[in-house]
Parts: sequence; C-alpha cells; structure tokens
Amino acid sequence: MTLAADPRDTADLALAPQPAAPGRAPRAGRGLARAGVIVPVVVIAIALVWALFPGLFTGQSPTDTVAPALQAPSAEHWFGTDATGRDLYARVVYGASQSIVGALVAVLVGLVVGTAIGLAAGALGGAVDEVLMRVVDVLLAIPALLLSLSVVILLGFGTTSAAIAVGVTSIAVFARLARSRVVSVRVTDFVEAAYGSGGTFFGVLWRHILPNSLTPVIALAALQFGSAILQISTLGFLGYGAPPPTPEWGLLIAEGRNYVATAWWLTVLPGIVVVLVVLATNRLSQALRGGDAS
Repeated sequence: MTLAADPRDTADLALAPQPAAPGRAPRAGRGLARAGVIVPVVVIAIALVWALFPGLFTGQSPTDTVAPALQAPSAEHWFGTDATGRDLYARVVYGASQSIVGALVAVLVGLVVGTAIGLAAGALGGAVDEVLMRVVDVLLAIPALLLSLSVVILLGFGTTSAAIAVGVTSIAVFARLARSRVVSVRVTDFVEAAYGSGGTFFGVLWRHILPNSLTPVIALAALQFGSAILQISTLGFLGYGAPPPTPEWGLLIAEGRNYVATAWWLTVLPGIVVVLVVLATNRLSQALRGGDAS
C-alpha cells in the first residue's frame, strides 16, 4: 500500500538544502575509492605471487644458514636474519605458500560445504531446514579456536589439517548467510515465473536461486580469507601448523618471540606482512559488498 506524502514533509523537503551538482569533489571521492580498492588488490596479488612463485622474489634458501645469526635488516638481508642465520625475508616469502594456500583451502571448505547446507535448508524448508539449522547453531556455539584445535588433533598436525580445521569453523557462517539469501530469493516474482513456465525444482534452484544468492556469499568468502590467514597463523604460532624448519607466518612469529628485546624484526616484520594481507582482504570484502557504491 502506498501512503500519501504529508504536505508538511513536502514543504520541509523543499526548504532543505539540496545536494550540490556533481563536480570535482564527487570525482575526487570516486578516485579515492578506486585507489582504496587498487591498493588492497595489489597487496593480495603480491601475496599470491609469493605463494605461487617464491623463487622470483628471493634467491636465498628459506632453510639454510646464509649469514651470522640475528643480523638487523640491511640491503643484503631486507628482513634481517633469524637465530640460526637464515634469511628472514626468504622465509616470509616462502611462508606465504603455507599461509595463503592454507587459507584458500580453508575458505573453499567453508564456502562449498556451508553454501550446500544453506542452499538445502533454504530451498527445502520444513524439517530439513530445522535439523540443518540446529546443527549450524551447535557449530556457532563452539568457540572457533577450540573447534579448530579439536579438528587438528583428530586429523594430525600440519598445514593441510590446520586449513581443514579452519574451514570447518567457517561452515556455519556460510550456511546461515546462504540460507537467508535463498529464503529471500525463492519468493521473488521471477522465481515464481520460472516455476509457472514449467521449470523443475532443481532447474530453478540451479539457474535462478543459486546465482542470485551468491553475491553476499562471495563477499563473505573474501572476508573469511583474511580471518583464515589469522587462524592458520594462530595455529602455527601454537605449534599445530607446519613443522619446523618449514616457514609459515605464524611459526615465524613464534620463533622470534623470545628475541623481541634484542631482535625486534623477527616478530615485527612477519607480523606486519600478516596484518597488511588481512587488512587488504577486509577492504576488498567491503568493496564486494558494495561499500564503494555511491
């Protein structure tokens, strides 16, 4: 039902200051918004290339002693050396393959399994919806770190086990979002028209409901990517990730925590890399959700 506009509201709107015509300020704002997306994309791209082709960025070995121990950052060793004389920059670069690939596996597990659960619950409804959502509620009630530690202990230590464990903790979040989107999309007019024109349940689900429900789920996947890096680094810091001397970002920070007073670069520089990548993924997730729309 459409409500008639109150004349007093109309008068107030007429007296209210009107927005300025588009000019240089809006263009500058859009330019800043684009720059705010380009920088995170560049940071994420560098991290991904580190993970895939680390040899392009350093000629040093990440596991061999190449210089005296605990050398400060210099032109020869950009991030300095660790307690055994290994090049820290090389270890950070090669460690990207453990942290980044592990985070991608974790997000993939959560995205695929969680979206499938949410899709089934939202599309089928009824008892199926009730049962699946109660399982999701149980997963949400368990602290993420406790759940990931439990899964790692069951699967065994290692980056793959840590990635699967982190993926399990994100299943519930993906499931709830996917279910809410499917429930809202399935009652729209174009879905009803698809059924009315002879579409089958699975055909309409695959061609119409699922594609129109994925945009916020993909944005969540970008956000969860940063969260997965943090969680995998946390597990590595606690000793549940890649075993030494394999470089992994959380393990690098753990190895340097005993030298904070004398060799700050062992924890600060790998920590900065982790923070930059996580912030970049969060910013990209905001952009995917339409945060830059104007």
